[in-house]
Amino acid sequence: MNWRKFFHKYASVLIGGVLFFTIVMVAIFAPLIATHDPAEMQMTLRLQPPSREHLCGTDEFGRDVFSRIVYGARISLTISLSVLALAGVAGSILGLLSGYFSLADTLIMRVMDGLMAFPTVILSLVILTIMGSGIPNLVLALSIAQLPRVVRTVRTTVISAKQLEHVEAARAMGASHLRIMVKYIFPLCVSPLIIRLTLIMALTVLNEASLTFLGVGLSPDVPSWGVILSEARQFVTTSPYLIILPGVAIVWSVLALNMLGDGLRDVLDPRLNTN
Repeated sequence: MNWRKFFHKYASVLIGGVLFFTIVMVAIFAPLIATHDPAEMQMTLRLQPPSREHLCGTDEFGRDVFSRIVYGARISLTISLSVLALAGVAGSILGLLSGYFSLADTLIMRVMDGLMAFPTVILSLVILTIMGSGIPNLVLALSIAQLPRVVRTVRTTVISAKQLEHVEAARAMGASHLRIMVKYIFPLCVSPLIIRLTLIMALTVLNEASLTFLGVGLSPDVPSWGVILSEARQFVTTSPYLIILPGVAIVWSVLALNMLGDGLRDVLDPRLNTN
C-alpha cells in the first residue's frame, strides 16, 4: 500500500478524527484528568496565574480554570451530540416526506424557509428567551435552528433517488411508500447526512458558546466554555489566560469537526472521490 497516497487522500479525516477523539477522551475521563473540583471556590486564590498547582490559573472565585475547561468538553460534547441526534432524526423524517410527497413538500419547505430566514443565533436566542435557559432548552433551540439544513440535505437526495431504476422497479412491484423510503431511498441519504451532521456539530459548539456568552444559554453554575468566557470578559486585560485558554478549546473542537466533515465529504461524495 502506498502510505503517502493513502495519507494524502484521507489526511483531513485522520487529523480531524484524532483531534475529535482527543475531545471525546477528555470528556469521558474528565474526573480523572481534572486536577480540582470545577465548582470548588477558594476566594484566597482568586485570579491566580497559571502555575504547577493550577495549570491554567484560577478565575474570580478561585476555581481551577483547567478543571472547568476539562468538564466544559463534556458539556459541549453532550449538547452537540444531543442536537445531532434530535435534528438528525427529525430532519431525516421531514426530509423524506418532503422529497417523496409533493403535497408535504409544499407545507414542510415553507416552514423550513421561514426558519432559515433567521440567523441561527437569533432564532435560538428568541426560543431561549421564551423557554428559559438550561441544557434541555438549549438543545431544543439549537436543534430547531439547525433543522432546516438537515431537511434540505435529505430532501435533495430523495428527489434525485426516487427517480432511480431500482426505486421505480420497487414501486412497480407494489412496494409500499414506507418500504420504498426506508429500504431503497434513505440508505442513499446516509452519506450526505453524515457530512451535514458533522458540520452541524461544529456550529453547535460555536452557537452554544455564543448564546451562553450572551447570558441566555446555560446558567453560571454549569462549567461550560461559554460560561467561562462570559465570566472572564471583565478580566481580559488583567488575566488574559481566562479568555485565551477556553478560546483555544473552542477552536480545537471546531477545527476538528470541520476537518472531519470536509474529509468525510471528500471520501463519501462519489463526485469528488475519483480514485
